[in-house]
Amino acid sequence: MNWQAYNPDWAFHTVLRARAARWQRRGQLSPEQLAAIEAGYPLPYYQPVWPLRVGLFIFTWIGLTMMGVVLALITKGDAPFATGLVCCLACFGVLELVIRERRFYHAGADNALLYAGLGIAAALIAYVFFEADNWNFSAVGLTSGFLPLTLGLIVMLAAVVRYADVLATFVAFITVLVLVLLAVLSIPPALLLLPFVFMATAGATLLGYRAIGRRLAGTALADYYANCLLIVKLLALTLFYLGGNYLVVREGYADLNHEFASTQIPLAPLFYAFTAGIPLLYIVLGLRRADRPTLLLGLLTLAFSFFTLRYYRSLMPPEITAVAGGLVLTVAAGALLRYLRPARFGLTSLPDDEPRHFNLENLIQAQTAHAPGAPAADGFDFGGGQSGGGGATGNF
Repeated sequence: MNWQAYNPDWAFHTVLRARAARWQRRGQLSPEQLAAIEAGYPLPYYQPVWPLRVGLFIFTWIGLTMMGVVLALITKGDAPFATGLVCCLACFGVLELVIRERRFYHAGADNALLYAGLGIAAALIAYVFFEADNWNFSAVGLTSGFLPLTLGLIVMLAAVVRYADVLATFVAFITVLVLVLLAVLSIPPALLLLPFVFMATAGATLLGYRAIGRRLAGTALADYYANCLLIVKLLALTLFYLGGNYLVVREGYADLNHEFASTQIPLAPLFYAFTAGIPLLYIVLGLRRADRPTLLLGLLTLAFSFFTLRYYRSLMPPEITAVAGGLVLTVAAGALLRYLRPARFGLTSLPDDEPRHFNLENLIQAQTAHAPGAPAADGFDFGGGQSGGGGATGNF
């Protein structure tokens, strides 16, 4: 059984052609070589421009709503579970059909069908556990909501694996956090450890992200799940920071204890250190690894750390602080943009979003030189030589 609904080669071809086009604009590939790559790696799917995708999404939702209304009128609301089950199966059935027969690839209509199917599935789970009279939560020893959330998480993870959808990935991550929160709240003495539990959850997620990334590296599935892995990484890094942020922890404790005003929390110096140190760690890692998302997240968390300081310590009036901070950041950003173009010390302000697993030069030499439809007269010449010599002279 194929676990992926879409053909993984579609994602690989998309990434390959986009990177090849970027290299051609930089003058590192000739137009003939770019044409050979596009001929050898076609895009056999349907994905219109984003305005049309939005339109297809909206019209598909309208059609699904009308279908639900018609079914409700036919059944007169007497069989909500059966009606929902029919709608859910119809959504996923049509989704699989348009992917296989019409080759839709995140084209708007397939996204709408997926979200409708997942939404109806979540509603069915909620109906079974919260509306049925024959279920007794105390009999199974679970907090109300833990088991349905677990089932919902399984459904979301299945959707992520099969459809590689970013929104489903986001919902699955939030569901995990809610489950962790319910587990901690069911043990009142563990409430003081909630920030560390969240930070440990984020750390475990990052370890899983790295393991999955290494396993998928060098395969078409790396491109298939690239956006999902990116959102998991960013969410885990954000959770790790917020779990140690002083403002979040202090106000969170006050809210959980139903306090009108927050008071000083235990281990406050440790959370001060987390608030100041984690953004700097993200910035350093982003610079050392040329990881733009981590660098940007580090800058955002650093700004939130300054907000945390300003929330409890008033150094200047807010308007003066905002103007001075914006002026300093604007001048620093402009100076760095000029200083880092061209690259200095391995850093550059030029865009560089090439994935780590993607070595375009080697890929072109190894796979595209004999791709279907590629010119047979000349090899790929990156500056001299024959057969993609990469600057070498002479013939092989």
